[in-house]
Amino acid sequence: MNSLLYIVAVILVIGWLIGVFAYSATGIIHVLLVIAIIAVLFKVIGGRSL
Repeated sequence: MNSLLYIVAVILVIGWLIGVFAYSATGIIHVLLVIAIIAVLFKVIGGRSL
């Protein structure tokens, strides 16, 4: 589950970067970035619970 969170975050960041560099960034691109950052923060705050 933890690695899935990172995969989703990376996909969202890549989607945001593509949107920014393609000059077609709309509000949804920035929402994707915020979701990715929140996902990573949850992972960092949660720590490793093995």
